Amino acid sequence: MQKLAVLLSGSGRTLDNFHHCIQAGSLHAKILVVVSSSERALGLTKARNYGYPAFVAKNNAAINEILANYDPTLIVLAGYLKLYTPPAGLARSVLNIHPALIPSFCGPGFYGHRVHEAVKARGCTVSGCTVHFANERYDAGPIVLQRCVALEEGDSPDDIAARVFAKECEAYPQAINLVDRRGVDYFWNRSTECLQKSS
Repeated sequence: MQKLAVLLSGSGRTLDNFHHCIQAGSLHAKILVVVSSSERALGLTKARNYGYPAFVAKNNAAINEILANYDPTLIVLAGYLKLYTPPAGLARSVLNIHPALIPSFCGPGFYGHRVHEAVKARGCTVSGCTVHFANERYDAGPIVLQRCVALEEGDSPDDIAARVFAKECEAYPQAINLVDRRGVDYFWNRSTECLQKSS
């Protein structure tokens, strides 16, 4: 079972999903602590209502000082909008979800609704989400899993966002369970092997 620290910046929809999946027994994890970059984040209120310790931290050092009191095995980014640098012991243990199929529509500047607007503007017929480990570059860490959604010609960016988020609600818990079964190193080693073969 993974011990989670959840980092968020906004409404806490992904936190809701984690909590409900844990309660239903489909996510084999425990949430130890929730940290937000904004004191106005609705996710903080939700965390406290669920009974999770919840804090505001403005930078990496403050986050890591909080996490040192909880000993998580996995840090999950749940709509956290800053580039996060974990403590050395957890450098390979930060998981994120991106609302597109990496390597498309990712990297600096591609977050939230901007991703879905770009997908619509390009005329894509599919989109999806990618759960990946985070490193020092946006959306560049090893991929854990991806899920695809079909798009209709008349879909608006809002429609795309709704389809993708529904898939995220399935994919993120599945990815955490997969990491729990296979271990963090499996994905980092697999990514290194793929890069070596392609070079």
